[in-house]
Amino acid sequence: MGGGNRWVLLEHINDPCDLSGRHYDLLLEDGMTCRSWRLKKIPVLDGPAVQVIPSTTHKLAWLEKLEAPVSGGRGFAKRIFSGVFNGFLPDTPSRVIRIYLDSQKYQGFLEIAGDRCRLKSKDFNASKSH
Repeated sequence: MGGGNRWVLLEHINDPCDLSGRHYDLLLEDGMTCRSWRLKKIPVLDGPAVQVIPSTTHKLAWLEKLEAPVSGGRGFAKRIFSGVFNGFLPDTPSRVIRIYLDSQKYQGFLEIAGDRCRLKSKDFNASKSH
């Protein structure tokens, strides 16, 4: 894995606010906190887009945890994937995010645009120039 900021994908179960009983939290290191999104499914490489919902920022400590109860009785979270990402997070939350996720078991070009998230094997910018 190369340099970059850290990221983690957590499986979050038994959150009383989640009727399905399970979702995933994507956290991207951004300074002293993590930008985060709630996903119903894990994005599959070159698969369909999945719905994402922006979430409140998370503490950096979640980048280190393997599993832990979530504060306030909001369930339990367990790490699924983690690694580093390369690319820039725009200052404006509504702008499209395009970064490269890198880990031993999960990598690809991640795009978050509006309420959709996709993971591609090829750079989104390169595919638009052809």
